Amino acid sequence: MTVWVLGDQLSPDATPLQHDDHVLMIEAHAFGERLPYHPQKLALVFSAMRHFRDDLRERGYEVTYIEAETFADGLDRFYDAAPGTDLVMMDPPSHGAGERFRHLVESRGGSLTLVENDRFLTTPAEFDSWAGDAESYRQEHWYRHVRRETGILMDGDDPAGGEWNYDDQNRETPPDDWTPPEAPRFLPDDVTQEAIEFVRERYPAAWGSADEFVWPVTRDEARQALDHFVETRLTEFGPYQDAMLDGEWALCHSLLSASINLGLLTPHEVVEVVEDAYRDGTAPLNSVEGFVRQVVGWREFMRHVYRRSMPELADANQLGQTESLPEAYWTGETDMKCLSEAVGHVYDHGYAHHIERLMVLSNFALVYGVDPQELNRWFHLGFVDAYHWVTTPNVVGMGSFATDVLSSKPYASSGNYVNKMSDYCSSCPYAVSKTTGSNACPFNALYWDFLKENEELLRGTGRMGLMYSHVDRKDDDEWAEISARATEIRQMGRDGTL
Repeated sequence: MTVWVLGDQLSPDATPLQHDDHVLMIEAHAFGERLPYHPQKLALVFSAMRHFRDDLRERGYEVTYIEAETFADGLDRFYDAAPGTDLVMMDPPSHGAGERFRHLVESRGGSLTLVENDRFLTTPAEFDSWAGDAESYRQEHWYRHVRRETGILMDGDDPAGGEWNYDDQNRETPPDDWTPPEAPRFLPDDVTQEAIEFVRERYPAAWGSADEFVWPVTRDEARQALDHFVETRLTEFGPYQDAMLDGEWALCHSLLSASINLGLLTPHEVVEVVEDAYRDGTAPLNSVEGFVRQVVGWREFMRHVYRRSMPELADANQLGQTESLPEAYWTGETDMKCLSEAVGHVYDHGYAHHIERLMVLSNFALVYGVDPQELNRWFHLGFVDAYHWVTTPNVVGMGSFATDVLSSKPYASSGNYVNKMSDYCSSCPYAVSKTTGSNACPFNALYWDFLKENEELLRGTGRMGLMYSHVDRKDDDEWAEISARATEIRQMGRDGTL
């Protein structure tokens, strides 16, 4: 039996590796031409795979490492040299991937056994038992269930501190004289530099810059990144986790999602280390709970919602949105300070934090009317931590409200939210206080136009009553001005003059 290790299963503690010392790894390249993937995303995967190969060999594993155009080509070469070999693989979380791999192997005379993917805290069986026959899900209920079952941040039968979440303490904006701690940097070694150069040559259409590559590519580096977060960033992560500051791409965020999704870190260990920081008094509960919620709550929840809602989730579009992405998502060239900052962070780093993702990049696309699948592709190609199983529920479900499978209302807002949580609006040529007129914040007219256009679906939702009370106060003349401004903004988005 040989263990087939995929590029997002790079953990030496993975269960199959405990039972066999023969390993197959296939570095497939052709997929990188399907979309203009960010060069840092591609270089990170290839470098992490090559480092993992070398680490396994140092540990005594016999590793067959094949660079090929496709997985099919790699398997052809593998079975030419080792006909009839039986393979075992952790079941990948992306929809249908395991069965597609099984078909490729069996058609070449081998067998593939899929085993439980232990890179998650919870299993499909656990979620299915909890969810039953439900077709829509709410993260908060799942989050509390997992904490009760695992004991994470629990004091007996009660949540630590007596509350399940501390969101009311985690919505602050930093004072003017505050400076975030320096983000960890892992400068490319020879292996990573070779991967970067390969990506530059092989994928000339890639979108984004490879110049600022600072990501961990080994387990040791990922552990250093985890320690750095706990020691220097965790304390202030909670209160400022929703904040956005001009010129700051990382703030106090952990920057660990790419390492976790590659398998360099496990969700078990990051949660344990962060909880220990609360238990030993070195980190406040509101920061610790905010981070635990991201891992125990959202990451696990998204995996299971995706698994149960596919393939319909990928094509969902309950609002009938059809617009293409504004040019600014590709160029970063827009007078909108919040949008230019967020797009710039993705272009430069392959990363933007969760509020930029939800309340700037997704929110603007939502009220603008972008096709959810087009937005999902952009997130998938642009972020170093993006995989289909995680972007699809987040972007299609939560960000685009293309389905109500995991959210009861759209995460749509005017420019007021950005103004509250950032310092962007004070230096933006658009006026956040204005809804119409040539210098009015584009968010504002689009927001009201969005509510009006989708009134039939949205008015009846329980959490939209307040917003529609405001809708009802506007007269026909005001609606005509809003509609005209929204139409103008969409045209500016298409023309690249936003």
